[in-house]
Amino acid sequence: MILYQPKNGYCYNSDTMFLYDFISRFNIKGKVLEVGGGCGVLGLLIKRDFPKIDLTIVEKQKIMIEFIKKNLKENDIEANIVEGNFLDIKANKEFDFIISNPPFYKGTLKSENEIIKIARYEENLPMKEFFKKVNLVLKERGEFIFCYDAKRIDEIVLNMPKPLKIIDIRFMHPRIDKSATLVMIRAKRHAKSFVNIHPPLIGFEGDSYSKEAEKIYKKASTKSVKV
Repeated sequence: MILYQPKNGYCYNSDTMFLYDFISRFNIKGKVLEVGGGCGVLGLLIKRDFPKIDLTIVEKQKIMIEFIKKNLKENDIEANIVEGNFLDIKANKEFDFIISNPPFYKGTLKSENEIIKIARYEENLPMKEFFKKVNLVLKERGEFIFCYDAKRIDEIVLNMPKPLKIIDIRFMHPRIDKSATLVMIRAKRHAKSFVNIHPPLIGFEGDSYSKEAEKIYKKASTKSVKV
């Protein structure tokens, strides 16, 4: 899959690849919404692997909307595009799945690049408001699959609104002896099952990708073109 990205903007990274793999483990179907599409990589990969889904991508940056359109055309994939802030979209219990690699950094050292700033920092999509809107937009048995900073797992659990319930969690560690930096979560409305804690994903072994990480990149099979 060829993916065009802005040369001086935010580019997709391993977080998106690992989230793509995590989402792919589940039975994705029906109406799917990607929140904060960027150049569209996550939604396009899921649509490629689950071609029967009805995909909608919401993105607030006009420049990234153009990249989504270009990437859809380049890869012969269809999706609905909504330009605007997810918190402002008009939808009520409309989607079966919501997927997202949202901005989750809290830091004070922010980029001067507006594209990067919007894509990375939580002030552009605050956790509590984000989760609340997801809960309103999902259908009654809808699912929410996303990733976040692993250090904020306590806040994630605290802010997950009922009847959304976390049912799957997987942590990603950059190396086997390093603390987790990313957590991938699947939540479902009105779920009653216990939480399934998946084995950890290790990013690197020595100076190379781990076997699993390498397999994920191979499955995604993306080629980035910066313009």
